Amino acid sequence: MDAAIADSPGFVMAYVLKAYMTLLGGSAATAVMGAEAFAAAKDLPATRREQGHLAAIGSLLAGEIRAAGRILEDVSLEFPRDVLALQAGQLMDFLVGDSRNLRDRIGRALPAWSEGMPDHHAVLGMHAFGLEETALYDRAEAAGRRAVELEPRNNWAQHAVAHVLEMQDRRADGIAWMRTENAAWAPESMLAVHNWWHLALFHLGLGDVDSVLALYDGPIYGTPSDMTFDMVDAAALLWRLKLMGVEAGDRWARLAEVYAGTSRGQYAFDDAHAMMAFVGAGRADDAKAVLEAQAAAAAGPGDNALFAAEVGRPVCEALFAFGQGDYARASDLLRGVRHRLQRFGGSHAQRDVFDLTLIEAARRGGDQSLERALRAERAAANPLAPGRGVVLAA
Repeated sequence: MDAAIADSPGFVMAYVLKAYMTLLGGSAATAVMGAEAFAAAKDLPATRREQGHLAAIGSLLAGEIRAAGRILEDVSLEFPRDVLALQAGQLMDFLVGDSRNLRDRIGRALPAWSEGMPDHHAVLGMHAFGLEETALYDRAEAAGRRAVELEPRNNWAQHAVAHVLEMQDRRADGIAWMRTENAAWAPESMLAVHNWWHLALFHLGLGDVDSVLALYDGPIYGTPSDMTFDMVDAAALLWRLKLMGVEAGDRWARLAEVYAGTSRGQYAFDDAHAMMAFVGAGRADDAKAVLEAQAAAAAGPGDNALFAAEVGRPVCEALFAFGQGDYARASDLLRGVRHRLQRFGGSHAQRDVFDLTLIEAARRGGDQSLERALRAERAAANPLAPGRGVVLAA
């Protein structure tokens, strides 16, 4: 992008792509790059489509994620073959937990696409993820597998099929899917860590803790990263191990040290995972700072005020209480918020960690009736996957 901009300083979409790539899921340093790209492009001569992208980025920088998604929806309505508008827009849907629009944003554009068109595989992969998040698993798997067949490097489609296999508890199938294809999706991929995380979940579901730790110490977080999406995956995986009673050694301390160097209060879903890291590492002062950041965010501007007030703050309080051994309080807080967790973003698979925490809080707190009911609920919700009710230590 920098080379393209140096060659053609009026190339609006080069700045746009650079902004999307650096503002979403990155670090503070990359976010500065995105803001600078927007500042350099916002007054350039631009087409109607380019103006839509710039407006969306402006809304994103203002913390108005829903507005950015709506602007990109309008771009897609007029230009349904703008694959960047579809991809960036679907990421906005993900950040605000809008599972229906994850599917329907892509579905609205499908009539403009057909087999053989450049980037058709990308649209199939995005549609696959939206189908999975709305529990249309058979269609999601078929679309995702077809997308990977068309383009083996389509790691979003690879990821969509992994989600299907996770939600159906098809652990062995998931390991086969991820192990067979990783030579295609892993190199030079921004999503690689997340896909390795999915592979670790499959091993975890089979009780293969050694493989989980090997993946964590290798491609997931063997080299510490301050990229937000990578840190979230690392924290969520270590927390699942903690719930199972697995000692993580100094992994918590190393992850918490990276989190300590990042800012809080910008996105509640990320802050919840920072809380996991600080609780896991026993850094009570940092954990309390997360609670303060959530309180401030709830009173502040932008969409994150809603995320923090409705979900982030009680979730963080619950995780802190869990770390303090106050399992009754953790359970009570999570029960109060669990049916609206989607409001602070993430996928079903990612938010599942909070249900697992509730089950373990009930177990450790001696609330056998609640634990039994939650496990029964979990198994009944997915008759294809009876094992989903027994993933924690007995």
